[in-house]
Amino acid sequence: MAEQRSAQEARRELVLRLKRAEGQIRGVQNMIEAGNDCEEIAQQLSAARKALDKAFYELMACAIQHPQFSADQRERSDARIQRLARVLARLG
Repeated sequence: MAEQRSAQEARRELVLRLKRAEGQIRGVQNMIEAGNDCEEIAQQLSAARKALDKAFYELMACAIQHPQFSADQRERSDARIQRLARVLARLG
């Protein structure tokens, strides 16, 4: 079975993912300023949106896997899971 990533590794990977999305968004801005075709811009914007969605789900997975980084470390496990499920339902 694969070893679970550490919280530090998960955070590092999330930051790298966000930096890539940031680069994609800058690219979209440049395309708009350069007057590129709207269809090309939409395709790149869609890719950036998917990258952000992936980062969101990775962050939620980290919150589930690493409860020690919860806002309230004394929170019961079932209460934390219910709270995270509400966040996913509302934002996901």
